[in-house]
Amino acid sequence: MAEQERRLPLPPFTRETAAEKVRLAEDGWNSRNPQKVALAYTLDTQWRNRAEFIHGRQEAEAFLSRKWARELEYRLIKELWAFTDNRIAVRYAYEWHDDSGNWFRSYGNENWAFDDNGLMTTRYACLNDLPIQESERKFHWPLGRRPDDHPGLSELGL
Repeated sequence: MAEQERRLPLPPFTRETAAEKVRLAEDGWNSRNPQKVALAYTLDTQWRNRAEFIHGRQEAEAFLSRKWARELEYRLIKELWAFTDNRIAVRYAYEWHDDSGNWFRSYGNENWAFDDNGLMTTRYACLNDLPIQESERKFHWPLGRRPDDHPGLSELGL
């Protein structure tokens, strides 16, 4: 397997490496770069995202392209919930607006499984969208990676 097909940290996870994996995933998704983000998943990755089922890295990339074309000014925070040897559970929230300027905060939970090379094999996501006013937004950093000093979900009371 090519070196680019390994994604550190590798399982089995410790609390520290699981938290690092979660932050790396958050950073990737905040890049809103579907091609780059899709490389963190196996070629045959399986996802359930809401009621949509995704099969393989190419479908994952296409899904992400559609998502970020629709969810504008997307900003995400993920938080480690639990972990085992090769599995991680996270909770997350992200804020975005549609092309009509309507703001939302989406809340969700994900369950992840990884292969020995640190690539995600499965991703199960359950989430809900809450309409919010622009004045209710809590995620105000410039688009891209969340700054290290920006509060996480627990600190924000989410």
